[in-house]
This record gives sequence, structure tokens and C-alpha cells, in this order.
Amino acid sequence: MSDTKLTLISHHLCPYVQRAAIALSEKGVPFERRYIDLAAKPDWFTAISPLGKVPLLIVRQDDGADAVLFESAAICEYLEDTQPGAALHPADPLTRAQHRGWIEFGSSILSDLWGFETAKDALNYEAKRKALLGKFGRVEAELGDGPFFAGAAFSLVDAVFAPIFRYFDVFDAIAPSGVFEGLPRVTAWRKALSARQSVREAVTGDYGERLKVFLDNHDAWLLKANA
Repeated sequence: MSDTKLTLISHHLCPYVQRAAIALSEKGVPFERRYIDLAAKPDWFTAISPLGKVPLLIVRQDDGADAVLFESAAICEYLEDTQPGAALHPADPLTRAQHRGWIEFGSSILSDLWGFETAKDALNYEAKRKALLGKFGRVEAELGDGPFFAGAAFSLVDAVFAPIFRYFDVFDAIAPSGVFEGLPRVTAWRKALSARQSVREAVTGDYGERLKVFLDNHDAWLLKANA
């Protein structure tokens, strides 16, 4: 697979794209990134994306034909199955299945995060904040001594949660949410992930500014919480 050309179709803010970008970087796989505007999807993109979503991974095969993978979980599993580098899934089938469960749990947190960041009033904002508190409390109980989800080895669970924590780097600079108060293991995990090169490089340097524009365009209560 070393000669395979990989292109990651991306959006600047998408956390699912970041999962794939982190996995590619952790595997040490050369790849290109192509950004699109999801508010004005180009025709070539809608023609190859069954769900109209990012990420897509375009795989240039040995015969020159392109294969398209969609959904971040499928992309990350493909990379794990085909690319060299450190394993991002545990070898033990039971532990691997548990990790897949926590990946889905991370996706459920992203659903609450969407409601949190787009809430237009204090009532909905607080409801989603409490939902996030509860879910991160469950994560706190699962974590060990770190620095990563499963200890010393970086895994796909880490690739899933790193983009979640990145949101709060921006949110808490605007209006501290208190979501991680009393959660020392989650807080330490968040810090370790933020220092990881693959995590830092999964977004462009203007990520924070772009997210603030998104919040403003959605009339987010978060922007008014400290006003």
C-alpha cells in the first residue's frame, strides 16, 4: 500500500475529518487534503459522497482507478487494516470491541456538543451542558493513569476524543463551561492529547477563528453567556 495515493476530503471544522487526519498522521501515511464548503457542495463531491458528508478518503489504486471510502469509522478501520505504523486498535478482540464502544460514546458526545454550541437560549444551553457533564463523568470513571485512554498507547479512541476537547479550547476562552471541573483524569487526558503532534496538525491554524464565526452565524447563546 506504500504507493497508494490518499486524498482526504475535508471541512475545516468537522471533528470526524479530524479523526481520519489524526489516524493518517499517527500511521505516518502521506496524504493530501482537499477542503470543501459544505454550504455549497461541489458537484464532484455530491457525485461520490453517498451521504453528502465529510470525510471522504479517495484511494488511488495500483491500476490508477480511484476508490472512495466514506464515514470516519470505515476510513480509520481501513487504515488500521492496510497501513504500517503503530497499531491504533488493541490486538485483543474483547478490548478492541470495548474501544469501538467508546468510539460510539464519543460520537454521542458530539451530538450533545452540537446542541450545546448551537443553543440559542440559556435553558437549552444549560440542558446540554448538564448532559455533557454526565457523559464526561462516565469517561472519568473509565480512565486509568493515562496519559491516553488505554494508558501509554495512543488509540483510535484518543483520535475521537481529541477533536471533542479542541472545541472546549475555544468555548472556555469565551465563557468557561465548567464541564471538566472535578474530573482530574479527563483534564489530564485532554492536556496530553492537545500536546500530540497529530492532534495539533489535524486542523488549520485559523480553526479557532472559524469556530467563532460558526457560533456567531448560529446566534449561539455561548457568545452571550458572559456578556
